[in-house]
Amino acid sequence: MLSILLVMAAATADAESPRAIIERAVDVAGGEQWLNPQTLVLEGSADFYSPAVAGPVRHVDDYRMWRAMDAGRTAAHAADGKVRITARMQGKLLFEVGYDGATTWNDKGIVPKTEADKYWAENFGFGIIRQALKQGFRLERAPDRDIGGHPLNMVRVIDPGGAATLFGIDAQSHFIRYMGFATPRGWHERVYDDFVLGQNPRWLQAREVTLFYNGVRQNTVHWRRFAVGGPIPDSQFAPPRELTNSAGAAK
Repeated sequence: MLSILLVMAAATADAESPRAIIERAVDVAGGEQWLNPQTLVLEGSADFYSPAVAGPVRHVDDYRMWRAMDAGRTAAHAADGKVRITARMQGKLLFEVGYDGATTWNDKGIVPKTEADKYWAENFGFGIIRQALKQGFRLERAPDRDIGGHPLNMVRVIDPGGAATLFGIDAQSHFIRYMGFATPRGWHERVYDDFVLGQNPRWLQAREVTLFYNGVRQNTVHWRRFAVGGPIPDSQFAPPRELTNSAGAAK
């Protein structure tokens, strides 16, 4: 009897290990395809907030992101792969930012590297969970918590450089509902909700993402459409020609 209890206790402990929690989350999210999506396109809208106002101060009716993933990513909070984000309101461009794998740019021009590194350190983080089970990464349990009525198993993912990212995995559905990490701007959190499971490929997508800095809500994005694994030309991520000279260097 004692041996059976010991086996059951060991199985329970293993089921609650950080690695087991991440493995279940990956399987529910889409498995191998979710781990290596190559590209992702998201389209929707976003509401932006001001620190001194209760409700949203701006509704962006056309908010889009294009991503080309880096399968060998090792740094949690640095630019990786390629990305472009655009925000338009009633057809008018409000802001735009991109990274082509080497150069960061926005609607105002080429962004100096030191400024770009700080910007990406404040924003990049979620994708590192796709690397968390690889060699060189460490996983730690953190105190569990409840967000929005959902009990979460908390796991800390530590990249090879020592940067930590805290993830909250739904204890029942195993959806990834929370992410948090330290940035130059303060403690950054994201809460994910309104999940939908796409097919061909199987892909779990959160259609609502809310961002916080130091506990203050910054914006909520509502994704309406998503596409996984399709071709995206490099030109989609490149700085517009007006931002570069004839030799292709930053002005």
